[in-house]
Amino acid sequence: ERESLVLVFAMAARKRGAKSPQTILQQQQQDTSSSLATPPLPSPSSEDPLIKPSKLPQILSVSAIFFSGFFYLLFYHYEIEPELKRSIVINFFLSVFGYFLTILLIPVATKYLLRRNLFGYDINKKGTPQGSIKVPESLGIVVGIVFLVLAILFQCCNFTSDSKWLVQYNAALASICFMTLLGFVDDVLDVPWRVKVLLPAIATLPLLMAYAGGTTIIIPKPLIHFVGLTKLDLGRIYYLYMGLLAVFCTNSINIHAGLNGLEAGQTAVIAFAVLIHNIMQIATSSDTEFQQSHAFSIYLVQPLLTTTLALLSFNWYPSSVFVGDTYTYFAGMALAVVGVLGHFRLDPQTGLLTGTKDGTLVNIFLRCFGQCSEKSLCLRLLAFQALCCIICFILRYMLTGWYK
Repeated sequence: ERESLVLVFAMAARKRGAKSPQTILQQQQQDTSSSLATPPLPSPSSEDPLIKPSKLPQILSVSAIFFSGFFYLLFYHYEIEPELKRSIVINFFLSVFGYFLTILLIPVATKYLLRRNLFGYDINKKGTPQGSIKVPESLGIVVGIVFLVLAILFQCCNFTSDSKWLVQYNAALASICFMTLLGFVDDVLDVPWRVKVLLPAIATLPLLMAYAGGTTIIIPKPLIHFVGLTKLDLGRIYYLYMGLLAVFCTNSINIHAGLNGLEAGQTAVIAFAVLIHNIMQIATSSDTEFQQSHAFSIYLVQPLLTTTLALLSFNWYPSSVFVGDTYTYFAGMALAVVGVLGHFRLDPQTGLLTGTKDGTLVNIFLRCFGQCSEKSLCLRLLAFQALCCIICFILRYMLTGWYK
């Protein structure tokens, strides 16, 4: 009876698919290893909500006003060679294409950045519901990539293989690309400040090695009476000046930041002023090489401006994306190349920013003019930036009759 009972249990075990102790142990090991394995990140799907450029109508309106004045100077107010006009217009339409391409790519990039935990919280809204929202960061990488693609495509329309400007143009793009990469590395690895100061000097090496232009600077007209010269040749010191200019431009935009729209906004204001300055310089000179050098500047500033305006459509208050160090390094290096060729507190009860003892321009404004909202503070700082540009134009052009 005992043997028959054992036989019955064995047959029942087979029917139930019972496993041997060795099989059970192997299964447990597989379950443990699978539970310890990192699950794959989900890929973006069409069901994920996309952010929208909420300030697109306002940005387009302001841009239309500016470019109307710009093209008035280009086609009617000044007499400029048709070939230069053609190149500038081609560059403009490429830049407009870059604007809409950036608008399309930023929402797509935000989904990937969030999945890689590249996001931040708006510290200026701490204590409010908006302060707990994850805001995708490092969107400057989109602007940098689109800018570089546009600048490379423009070579097909303007430069020949034997053009003497081609080497410097590619060197400028190499410096901007290098700085964009270093900025993205900084966003991911959080590079310390002592290293950040040196990064622009390293990134500007391609431009310094390829630079073959003049080493003379123009003395501002109000200072000619005291210096006794209209121009000053710096010689080898000019290369040191270019390296220091890159360090200054990059870190100045990086430091003068921390408000929704401030980094992109100040870049747009400066780019507007640089475009006007270049048109005026081209129109008031008969030197072909001098005109080409300022046209060279326009070729880089126009795509910088349009891609920045696209980013500003998302980054203006209240910001749905953060630009990151990627953008500040990229924009600073781009402006430096063109030139060569914060801590504060929010009161959750009032929603106003209060300055601290730090010596940044943001805190100086808050201490001098009192508490204000983040949007109002950004507008004041951008207005101050525009005022500084106007003062530079006055010193450069309107004081000609002071000293003869």
